[in-house]
Amino acid sequence: MAQSSIEWTEMTWNPTTGCDKVSAGCKYCYAEVMARRLHAMGIEKYKNGFKIAIHEDALNIPYGWKSPKIVFVNSMSDLFHKKVPLDFIKKVFKVMNENPQHVFQILTKRSERLLELHEKLKWTHNIWMGVSVEDNRVTDRVDHLRQTNAKTKFLSCEPLIGPLSDLNLENIHWVIVGGESGRTPRPMDADWVLDIQDQCEKANVAFFFKQWGGTNKKKAGRLLEGKTYSEMPETIYS
Repeated sequence: MAQSSIEWTEMTWNPTTGCDKVSAGCKYCYAEVMARRLHAMGIEKYKNGFKIAIHEDALNIPYGWKSPKIVFVNSMSDLFHKKVPLDFIKKVFKVMNENPQHVFQILTKRSERLLELHEKLKWTHNIWMGVSVEDNRVTDRVDHLRQTNAKTKFLSCEPLIGPLSDLNLENIHWVIVGGESGRTPRPMDADWVLDIQDQCEKANVAFFFKQWGGTNKKKAGRLLEGKTYSEMPETIYS
């Protein structure tokens, strides 16, 4: 568990670590770079670098939080990776089910497995399920997400590396957009961002603009036409 600088969450919780690349959005994976750094520092949790690892001891952490938190689950992994057993995914969900005072945000690029397993999981109101959508080549992930039993569904369009001109936002509650950062970031066109913001406004979907990114993301900031967009979805209780 750690406090997070990610603008749309408060802290991270990693019951699993490690992953591998599945699409263009993974090219400059921040988690992979960080895992290498932590491995070099001798951090036990990352002794195997960025290989998938299960951390049973992490399951107890949320029970100790004294006040309600917004928590990004597996910032250093993908809970729906094929190497994460269903039994362990169920354990993670049990922890989230038993801690309704916290909001747990899960993000995956493996929407096919999410759809395959969703009926075997208990989707309480505090579990927000999202998929990464970096360009038009992976919009099928949105369709997979839409079919799940998750109460609150969101899209993370980060890094946005191409236009998303015809998003189907039916039954989607939140969209996050952000540009790539790092040493060699791929550019993000302002028109792509404005188009997504317009689609969200028309569909009454909460819109969160995280960053322009670039080699100096702090300097580039997160203003979109002079405005900061930090909208959050309303938790769905039904």
